[in-house]
Amino acid sequence: MNDILPIVLSILAAVVVIGALIPVLIKTRRNITRYPDTRDANDPAVRSGGGTAVDDSTGTIERGAPGGAGTDVVDTTTVPDDAAGLETIPVETPLPVAGRLTRLRERLVRSNNIMGKGLLALLSSDRIDESVWDEVEETLLLADLGTEPTMQLVDALRERVKVLGTRTPEHVKAMLREELIKLVDPTMDRSLNVERHADKPAVMMVVGVNGVGKTTTVGKLARVLVAEDKDVLLGAADTFRAAAAEQLATWGQRVGVPTVKSDIDGADPASVAYEAVKAGIEQEVDVVMIDTAGRLQNKVGLMDELGKVKRVVEKLAEVDEVLLVLDATTGQNGLNQARVFSEVVNITGIVLTKLDGTAKGGIVVAIQRALGVPVKLVGLGEGADDLAPFDTESFVDALLN
Repeated sequence: MNDILPIVLSILAAVVVIGALIPVLIKTRRNITRYPDTRDANDPAVRSGGGTAVDDSTGTIERGAPGGAGTDVVDTTTVPDDAAGLETIPVETPLPVAGRLTRLRERLVRSNNIMGKGLLALLSSDRIDESVWDEVEETLLLADLGTEPTMQLVDALRERVKVLGTRTPEHVKAMLREELIKLVDPTMDRSLNVERHADKPAVMMVVGVNGVGKTTTVGKLARVLVAEDKDVLLGAADTFRAAAAEQLATWGQRVGVPTVKSDIDGADPASVAYEAVKAGIEQEVDVVMIDTAGRLQNKVGLMDELGKVKRVVEKLAEVDEVLLVLDATTGQNGLNQARVFSEVVNITGIVLTKLDGTAKGGIVVAIQRALGVPVKLVGLGEGADDLAPFDTESFVDALLN
């Protein structure tokens, strides 16, 4: 009898433990979404655990070891949620570009017209003497126009005021509009190079220091391209900032475009960029957008890193567009950043973010003069659709209204 009692107690204990585990196992199973593995089982990369790892939770393509093979894509937008099973992130329909431009113009009028109104008031004075011209010059410099463009504009205005004689507010406004448009330069090509080649996608690199809204800008620009019926793929090559890849993947999910990212913290950015372009070629997308790291603490290291990313990508396809993202609120400090990046890669255009948070609209002119490249896009808010192509006349009209 004494020999049987321990056995009975052990059996009872096992039954209790199993009974407690059953609900946990059921709940765990409900939170797992499985998809068929369509990879070739004979692929050495698959057998060894390398190649492409499909992230069921985000619908993104995760690359394993650098140079791994495979192009599996899971078309899903589900993200696990511990409290509610599976939460679905709906694919959004971005606003048409035309409607977005109208809304941004209205915001620019509200936030950026201090410079224009100040100039209008000064130049509409009954008598314009040297003290007034000094104030005009100061207003332009405070608006971050830059010394050389300021002198150029003041000289042009002086000459026109002499010829004009009697000045009505309407005449002054028309004069200012013409001169500011010349200064912003409507002859610059502000179109994005995003047309697919015969057998390869257009490739765009987006660069800029951390904190300017670079990854967010990539996501917003993806929305602009999707609104123009482009087939887009994102590459998360900023592998050093925590959660940068997940942030980019979330933007991609919102507009239904895939993201190639590494499942290894601190992975080689060039390898991720290479895999993104490779996937873009295989999937025949129109545009591959590559988000890059923005560390500026070590200029030499940054040059080496970005230069390597571009060289590696160009083994597969030409880099058609290199956009530099700058924060408009940094003013002239943004010019220093711009010069550093222009030494690293061939900048083809500027994205000016947070233009709604500053009255210093002159930074547009200063940056274009410093780099010799156009401002192609402007951001005027935190909303998903608050990014639009830059239009010279609309910008100047907003300054003066």
